[in-house]
Amino acid sequence: MCLAVPGQIVSREGDELVVDFQGTRSPIGGVMTPEARCGDWVLVHAGYAISLLDEAEARKTWEYLRQAEQLLESEGVADVDHGD
Repeated sequence: MCLAVPGQIVSREGDELVVDFQGTRSPIGGVMTPEARCGDWVLVHAGYAISLLDEAEARKTWEYLRQAEQLLESEGVADVDHGD
């Protein structure tokens, strides 16, 4: 199964992006999304921004991921480390 995660672009220099994933920032390749600008939301898979994403959809996806995490933790299936 593949999973793409939404993030918000905080900087762009050519094809190099820095994307914020709910407080965690990572360098991401932007070659597939040349139209993306700072402040835009992108869908990221395997270290690359693969498409632009509407902010409402991005936030909805993060909510689904949060709910899945809570369910797994409540069932003792996963002990999620947020690096805090």
